[in-house]
Amino acid sequence: MMVLTLLLALMMMKSCVSSSQESGVHSQQEREPIVRPATQANRFYEGNPQRLSREVDSLLNLHHSGSQDGRVAALIVPHAGYYFSGSVAASAYARLRPQKPYKRIFLLGPSHHEWLDGASVNYEADYYATPLGNVAVDRETAQQLVAADSVFFYRSEAHDREHCLEVQLPFLQRLFALHPSLSANQEVPPIVPIIISTNDYRKLKRMAQVLKPYFTDDHLFIISSDFSHYPSYDDACEADALTGRAIETGDVEQFIAAIEANARSGRRNLSTSACGEFAIITLMLMLDNRYNVQHLMYQNSGDVDNHDRSRVVGYHSFAILRHSQNGSGQTPSDADFTLTDDDKATLKAIALQSIKDSLDGKPIAQQRSMLNVQSSKFKDQSPKFKDQSSKFNVKCGAFVSLHRQGRLRGCIGHFGEDVPLCEIVAEMARAAAFDDPRFMPLKREELADLDIEISVLTPMRRIQSLDEFELRRHGIYIRKGRRSGTFLPQVADEVNWTKEEFVAHCSQDKAGLGWDGWRDAELYVYEAIVF
Repeated sequence: MMVLTLLLALMMMKSCVSSSQESGVHSQQEREPIVRPATQANRFYEGNPQRLSREVDSLLNLHHSGSQDGRVAALIVPHAGYYFSGSVAASAYARLRPQKPYKRIFLLGPSHHEWLDGASVNYEADYYATPLGNVAVDRETAQQLVAADSVFFYRSEAHDREHCLEVQLPFLQRLFALHPSLSANQEVPPIVPIIISTNDYRKLKRMAQVLKPYFTDDHLFIISSDFSHYPSYDDACEADALTGRAIETGDVEQFIAAIEANARSGRRNLSTSACGEFAIITLMLMLDNRYNVQHLMYQNSGDVDNHDRSRVVGYHSFAILRHSQNGSGQTPSDADFTLTDDDKATLKAIALQSIKDSLDGKPIAQQRSMLNVQSSKFKDQSPKFKDQSSKFNVKCGAFVSLHRQGRLRGCIGHFGEDVPLCEIVAEMARAAAFDDPRFMPLKREELADLDIEISVLTPMRRIQSLDEFELRRHGIYIRKGRRSGTFLPQVADEVNWTKEEFVAHCSQDKAGLGWDGWRDAELYVYEAIVF
């Protein structure tokens, strides 16, 4: 009898454990979704869904001009109350094509409440709520970012009260709902919410490296940032013009320099001239010559409410556009880059003037004034090339060779895409004349019979296969991690290599990756225009 009782007890215990385990699995599978609430409704934007829809729709309609562009890779938009910055934000959202099948949208913005020394990615929430409904979070991608690098993590306090990402969602929700080709219940693509808060440039570079594989045509990046914070109206216009021009160059160093120049200007309340500075830097670190930064709109709070212009906040909007592809599959950054005879003559004149001015002790920066151009976008203007000379702003490499009486007199070049063409020609001409260690510095009396030859390297284009590489026409650039190397196109004329040998030698001899190292490296091609 006792044995039977024990057996019954054991069977009951096993049944209880089994039921408990099944119940746990069942509850885990059907857990309640976590919804990050709309904490900023009735603060930064309207809390009533009907009134919010009408407000956002009216803002988008202000900028409805058929300018939707499928090449938009990223937007920079403000995040103040809609009354102040809604029109500027709408000017950017109106550029999107909502029928484009985005896989996900990355939202990057600053932390207004917590110092993180990194980036917090919200992988906990299943949805972000607004009065217009819920927007799904791509938790899997968010977790992948955190797993990829310790610079990404999750801290709930970075997201709980933060407004910079939340205020973007109603624009996306109404944009998708408004488009006639989409169903009324068309959902916004899932978002990846990222709050960035660190001034460690190395960490920002790590963030950009992790995010760059997602910076593709089927993803959209939205960067949330206001600009000057509480200077006077006139000071805001000048400071924001400087910051805006720097962003428009796509050059992260110019952007950082503009931020620092504003802080040192002595103007009141300009210690912050872009609260989303770190998110913008992260974006700019992902850009190259395949992207154009287009300024869309600027205004500050004094333009909306001019009762008190002693303390204003500035708002910019930008669209970052990918170069479109032509029928051959090549992008304008490679196939369509050409120089006319006038362009070539201008570049030679820049090179010669750079040498002359260097002999006179003038800085290279004055070479830009030769082009006699100006910017009309911003109040505080600075030299910028008109359409006929816009290619002089393209960032590409160049070599300048000097010959005198048929003999080489100096040759210096720069391989890279970090300096505008007009400036790199001026710099390399000066370097060829005075810094080539093989020759004595050029003297003024040698100018009369000096011949200048310039080799412009067209912007690089990423290739996926050697089938896209043409020997003798293309130079090759190989990059893997921190290692890189290149062969100019004319190297092929000096050797008797096949196409595969050309690339393999570059991989081994220049990049230090070994004979077959190019096979899993990034490959780029470019051409040389010699004149």
